[in-house]
Amino acid sequence: MPKVVVIGGGWAGCAAALSARAAGAEVTVLERTDCLLGTGLVGGIFRNNGRFTAAEEAIAMGAGDLFHLMDQVSRHKNIEFPGHKHASLYDVSLIEPLVKRYMLSKGIVLKMQHRATDVISSCEQIRAIVVDGREDEEGDVFIETTGTAGPQGNCLKYGNGCAMCILRCPSFGGRVSIASRAGVPEKMGRKPDGTFGAMSGSCKLHFDSVSPEIAAQLRSTGVAVVPVPKDLVHTEKLATKACQQYALPEFAENVVLLDTGHVKLMTPFFPLEELRMVPGLENARYEDPYAGGRGNSIRYLALSPRNDELQVTGMENLFCAGEKAGLLVGHTEAIVTGVLAGHNAVRWALAKPRVTIPTSLAIGDAITYVREAMETEEGMSQKFTFSGATYFNRMKEKGLYLTDIPAIRQKVEAAGMTDFFSKPVA
Repeated sequence: MPKVVVIGGGWAGCAAALSARAAGAEVTVLERTDCLLGTGLVGGIFRNNGRFTAAEEAIAMGAGDLFHLMDQVSRHKNIEFPGHKHASLYDVSLIEPLVKRYMLSKGIVLKMQHRATDVISSCEQIRAIVVDGREDEEGDVFIETTGTAGPQGNCLKYGNGCAMCILRCPSFGGRVSIASRAGVPEKMGRKPDGTFGAMSGSCKLHFDSVSPEIAAQLRSTGVAVVPVPKDLVHTEKLATKACQQYALPEFAENVVLLDTGHVKLMTPFFPLEELRMVPGLENARYEDPYAGGRGNSIRYLALSPRNDELQVTGMENLFCAGEKAGLLVGHTEAIVTGVLAGHNAVRWALAKPRVTIPTSLAIGDAITYVREAMETEEGMSQKFTFSGATYFNRMKEKGLYLTDIPAIRQKVEAAGMTDFFSKPVA
């Protein structure tokens, strides 16, 4: 049985680990903090717009474990907010322990507070991951899902400083790029103005810090859209967001709030004094990031070159998923790339041909399209997601955006991918 080592326990890492385990591998996950899911701890949104299609494709392909878990703890289903339809909101307080228990039940070894700091490699292959100088984690094949945000120095250089976000670099140490340590030249995403990186697109407020009326509306409907006084509208902030699917005028002209167990504020940051001038938010207080009145984490600073099998270029036994695999935004995007990376890692270890997901499916098309786009100067200044902006428009143009579940399953069957990722590699 081959051993797969996953570096990073966010949504992509969890999906990669489950996929590799289902394919027949022994799996160890190295996570630098004390919680899984990374930015998923403050996320909460899925199934909105084209993410519905991608989630149902993954379920039909036998890789729906994490979507089913999110469904179990969804506070609201089939809701709408500006620019987005049929969204679900999972409870950010309940999802992490649920996922952790599920991973352990599958026999996956979770090594928490194990920060990968270096690699031992030779002849374009990694032999082991160095963990905080304490030990070396050996494996046959490795999957990097460390994300692209942090450490603190990057947030200071390309953003507004460390905003003390959920990544908690001061406590657990910053992200270290495994591909870079192995000698792979990586890329950096750009904002439209040419500067590097992009700011995380949302914050969390304490539920008790919003007015009783707003809190009641959120608990009832999942959404509250509160107009912002005209002199507090900052449209320029839209261009700084990683989440370009939310870079719509409505998100500058209003405070858009969602109920994810906390109050999710759909803006990268909002000066606290100004936020408290918005009716109903006079007592607002940030929970994540703690300095959400000033800034947020900076992402897309370490993108790995890769092929459509999610194998990293220049390192034979290293695969990648999530933001490491490109300018992809969102938990759904992280999960579906993790599924493919985990499966192909096992195929590599067993000397079996790797697979790609056909471009007749939204997931396969996105993986290919994003890679191709990132080979252009223009593409490096964009962000791609199933839920909006450039790629969602492409989904609609190509007829890839479907909400009819039987029709999605028929497309998956026609592509020869039904339950593909649920079976051991023969």
